[in-house]
Amino acid sequence: MIQIFRPIPVERLKLLVFDLDGTLIDSAQDLCNSVNASLAEFNLGPLPDPTIAGFVGNGAPMLMRRALALAGNIAPRQVNEALFAEAYAFFLQHYRKHKLDFTYAYEGVLDALKALRKLHDAPGGPQRTMAVLTNKPVRPARGICEGLGLADYFLHIYGGDSFSLKKPDPLGLRSLMKETGATPEETVMIGDSSVDVETARNAGAWSIGCAFGFGPQNILDNPPDVLVSTAAEWTKALSPFQTTKNK
Repeated sequence: MIQIFRPIPVERLKLLVFDLDGTLIDSAQDLCNSVNASLAEFNLGPLPDPTIAGFVGNGAPMLMRRALALAGNIAPRQVNEALFAEAYAFFLQHYRKHKLDFTYAYEGVLDALKALRKLHDAPGGPQRTMAVLTNKPVRPARGICEGLGLADYFLHIYGGDSFSLKKPDPLGLRSLMKETGATPEETVMIGDSSVDVETARNAGAWSIGCAFGFGPQNILDNPPDVLVSTAAEWTKALSPFQTTKNK
């Protein structure tokens, strides 16, 4: 079911920017496994997978810092910096090797991307560019997209270390706009958490929220312009040839 809070002028859109974790892919198990492997390396007990998954969205450094804090029963700001540096380095090393053990594209994602490309290629269709903007480090982000057959759909795949500031700062989204010649009114950010909605708001762009993935528990804290229940609904929500109504 598509819910519309503020109609998006889809016929004007030129740039579609997707989040990665929890939006295009379910990477929760591999992230959880790498976090717990890092905790074990430093003699800290494991955390439940749902707890770790709830930390995803603000970048890998914050994910690891929050995990260390909870495992040590302290506040994130109290985490020893030397321990954090070593644990984070171990996490990255482990995750690079195991990033595709259990990670998969959500049902309907590949079909939706194909359909959106087909819209672009159709006579009179919208001329759009698609890109990925994630807070995940860029190397594993690109490796996952390549491994799952997603990379060819995107002009750019940018990560949390591609720019000096991460989402919800608008730097990455504004950089994509500049590179593609799109204005904020011609840009939409698609993601599963309030971080993605805030990124769109901070850049003056439109937002589509996904009621699946890692962040549905907070996606309505700052409601997106449009909320979809499945990846398959992206096509309808973004098609200039169909009228979407709040049902």
